[in-house]
Amino acid sequence: MQNLRAEENSGLKILMAGDSTMAIKDLKDYPETGWGMPFATFFNESVAVHNFAKNGRSTKTFRSEGLWQELIDLCQTGDYVFIQFGHNDESESKVDRYTTPAQYRQNLINYINEVRFKKAHAILLSPVTRRNFNEQGSIKLTHPYSELVKQVAEETKVEYIDMDTLSRDYFTELGEQDSLVRFMHIAPDLHPNYPNGVKDNTHFNELGAREVAQLVLAELKQRKHPLLQHLRPVDPKHLSLHY
Repeated sequence: MQNLRAEENSGLKILMAGDSTMAIKDLKDYPETGWGMPFATFFNESVAVHNFAKNGRSTKTFRSEGLWQELIDLCQTGDYVFIQFGHNDESESKVDRYTTPAQYRQNLINYINEVRFKKAHAILLSPVTRRNFNEQGSIKLTHPYSELVKQVAEETKVEYIDMDTLSRDYFTELGEQDSLVRFMHIAPDLHPNYPNGVKDNTHFNELGAREVAQLVLAELKQRKHPLLQHLRPVDPKHLSLHY
């Protein structure tokens, strides 16, 4: 799946900055899917969705590798910029991508200021949860930087979606077994991309990514967000389907 790009830099755009949990995946990675992929399909032709998210990126490397500059060069008045980092910023063992809490906060603030300079709208999201259940059957809080995202949103007065809480509550309610089939868990010899199998509680498959994207959309609907004006029209035949 490719970015849904307009031929010219005109019209409304949704620009996405983030890590592997949001990113577009190569065929060699399937069925791993970033939630930005199904999210892009929710909108009609009046919106061009540009997903710049990449695997392994933090707020630091997303800028140092030029991805943020590409995004901000494309950004125009009235556009919406979804910003979601945290998984890699928190990784102290990976010094190339790690940011201290103070650096993480400042990087987010810098991103927001640059979006505002372009007269566009920043939407800040906390990182989506990892699937890490405790003995009581609830998913543990695994993102210490989520609280920093909330603080930055409050200080800068930008729109904020607490995806850590929303996704953690959602997958906790599903339980250990039903949540398992939303993440990258594949037994050996079942998929050519993963001949030895995989057990990954961070990354989503197609189902998990779609449901996380739907959590974002549900939050926008609850707020009666202006982006709802650009959703795909409902096909009347879908209103009468029965299973």
